Amino acid sequence: MIERKKIAIGMSGGVDSSMAALLLRREGHDLVALTMKIWDNSLKFEGSLKSGCFGPGEAEDLVSAASVAERLGIEHVVIDLSKDYRDEILSYYVDEYLAGKTPNPCVRCNSRMKFGKLLDKARETGLKFDLFATGHYARIERSHSGSLRLLKGLDPGKDQSYFLAQLDRKRLPGLIFPLGSFLKKDIVKIAREAGFDDLASKRESQDFLESDDHSPLFAGKESPPGEIVDQAGNVLGRHKGLVNYTVGQRIGDGIATGKKIYVKKICKSSNTIFAGEREELFGKSCRVWDMNWIAEGPPSDGSECEAKLRYRQNAAKATIRYSSANSIELLFDEPQFAITPGQVAAIYSGDELLGGGIILT
Repeated sequence: MIERKKIAIGMSGGVDSSMAALLLRREGHDLVALTMKIWDNSLKFEGSLKSGCFGPGEAEDLVSAASVAERLGIEHVVIDLSKDYRDEILSYYVDEYLAGKTPNPCVRCNSRMKFGKLLDKARETGLKFDLFATGHYARIERSHSGSLRLLKGLDPGKDQSYFLAQLDRKRLPGLIFPLGSFLKKDIVKIAREAGFDDLASKRESQDFLESDDHSPLFAGKESPPGEIVDQAGNVLGRHKGLVNYTVGQRIGDGIATGKKIYVKKICKSSNTIFAGEREELFGKSCRVWDMNWIAEGPPSDGSECEAKLRYRQNAAKATIRYSSANSIELLFDEPQFAITPGQVAAIYSGDELLGGGIILT
């Protein structure tokens, strides 16, 4: 018999968090749904909108989350984190792009918002709960020694452990991921069988912004045009401001070389984009700083691992070399395409997520 617990569930209004709540409810747990409010109406996105975490569509998500909670017969609490989100996530995103880097706001949001301020502020309101659950496709298991390990979700096409790479290990004992051992298709089936066809057909959030145009975030911030050059210093064209580019991006406008040209490096100090053909964008190593180790003990110097440099990228075999207490160098067995400063490197040993940090160079 499963011990009845008081569990707070992060509820977004989507199918995954809703079915995580349903599964926990069926096990007999006492639940309270927590929903983050992060949209502050301070920006105006032009053109077509898409599904995302930050944008005016949040109002619909709040209604959906409240509706699901009511259908499941659980309490629903909205926690206003709009100021915290602007200070911790949006400002970080803007500053990193202005510095010529490509940040991953979702990883930062998970560690600082969903598994940080959301829980802290919920408890400040007087809410009491034993565990916090989300709809992430990841798993937490105990090793033979009794220590907790954060593992990939069993569905390889939906595994979301990458986004937890900077999660504080101290949070693990208080977390539960009900969907970690399920396939996405099974969760959709459960939703339909339980009468949640509306959620099963709902478009999933694929990004943190509801618009492909992130320029409103940079209003009042200077990102002037500059030169695009090749490795020999030859000017190939002009860029429209560094915030509009990321390493690995193909450059088409204003470039007439007769070849496919990609962003190889972004240099903030000279306001220059270095470009090259695709084969020029491969590298065999990178430095990673602000390392966060989730495993019980950090791997030793010279350890072999698998490193994931983007969410939608296969993990690559590498060797770990320590540069300092909180930074490492990854030496890859095979060259990797478009290693991007600002992105997150998630470090694995098999299915276990050991930790992660920010790519420096």
